[in-house]
Amino acid sequence: MSFEIEHHKWVGDHLRRRKGERLDALKRGHGYGNHLFVERVWWSLSGNFHGLHPEYEVKDWRGRSYFVDFMWIVGAIRIVFEIMDYGSHGTDRSKYRMDLNRGLFLQAQDCTVFYISLDELKENPTFILSALRNILSPYLSAGSGTKRTVERFFSKIERDLMRAAIRHNRTIRPTEAAKELELHTMTVIKYCRKLVDKGKFRAVANGVSGRITYYEYVGSILSPDLV
Repeated sequence: MSFEIEHHKWVGDHLRRRKGERLDALKRGHGYGNHLFVERVWWSLSGNFHGLHPEYEVKDWRGRSYFVDFMWIVGAIRIVFEIMDYGSHGTDRSKYRMDLNRGLFLQAQDCTVFYISLDELKENPTFILSALRNILSPYLSAGSGTKRTVERFFSKIERDLMRAAIRHNRTIRPTEAAKELELHTMTVIKYCRKLVDKGKFRAVANGVSGRITYYEYVGSILSPDLV
């Protein structure tokens, strides 16, 4: 498939699945610079859009929502790409400061953040492509499986639970996970048991009572099953 066909399908899929502010952010934000990045850099790097989310909603340190240009989720790894236009970021000192603070906060939340110059995208995209290929090569190979294949074996809830476990030192407690993922505790327990059966979780019991107190993720943090 050509870039234009796949890009149209990818954006269209996100538009269909979003509502409210998340939909508005995608319509507003996925403009010239972002299109340039996926065409000149991302498509050459990966040849697909698996795990790449445009205008992805995150929370800052105050709990306020904002949207990063791209979030790439591969396994338990979260990588942010921000396309920086000097005209919109460099002349407003308060906005520039806020952008850097948000990037710092995201990295404190186990995200990797890359700032990409729009001018460089326009004038020298091969430099960005070469640098990112060297940095991202381990993750690109891990994320090369198709989305369809992954979803055949692991549901969205199962993938969310595996990623949550990795964020918490490979362990997950159903009550805490239910709050974090906004699920019922019994739903979390149900899917944790399924993941035990599939060999991704190990149930850990209390030594005295034998009651299951938490689950441990036993897979690779770069597994394509997490995408």
